Amino acid sequence: MKKLSIFFWLFLLGSNCPLKAQTAEVTQLILNIEKLSELRKILNELKAGYEIVFKGYNTIKDLSEGNFKLHEAFLDGLLQVSPAVKNYSRVKDIIQAQLAIARELGQAHQRFKASGQFSQDELTYIGKVYDQLTTSSLKNLDALTTVLTAKKLRASDDERLRAIDKLHEEITDQLSFLRHFNGSASVLQAQRENELSDALMLKELYELNP
Repeated sequence: MKKLSIFFWLFLLGSNCPLKAQTAEVTQLILNIEKLSELRKILNELKAGYEIVFKGYNTIKDLSEGNFKLHEAFLDGLLQVSPAVKNYSRVKDIIQAQLAIARELGQAHQRFKASGQFSQDELTYIGKVYDQLTTSSLKNLDALTTVLTAKKLRASDDERLRAIDKLHEEITDQLSFLRHFNGSASVLQAQRENELSDALMLKELYELNP
């Protein structure tokens, strides 16, 4: 009987080992399934996040491309010159002032040289003043051409009109300076001519009354 009891307990112990091993395997399998589910959940969340980011990127990309096209069209529009700018009254005034500068400058220079009332140094100085004035006025004319020529300058109508106003002011000042300079030189020429005339008259009087 005692032997039977020992055998029974040994049987129970022997049969319990595989059971424990199976339980551990089942537990590990359950854990693995849970980990796999968590991994799938994480992957799904990553996928959803990626899709949101990708959609957002495409939206931003589309918007940026659309804005760029609008911006490009706006910039191209700034290269065009509207009739309002081309027909601005001060454009004609600037051109007329430039022509007046060229005409009056040339006439005065010839008159001063022919008068014989100015030394060579004085004529050289007058020539330098005229050269600087000519260069400045021609630069203004070039600037006006740029403002009025399409594809040369990106500017709105208001900006172009303000630029024309500034050029008009500058070339008007240049014409005023030229006329003031020529007037002063003409007064000096007249004074010297009068002095020479007075000197000749005195000489004649002296010769008549020794």
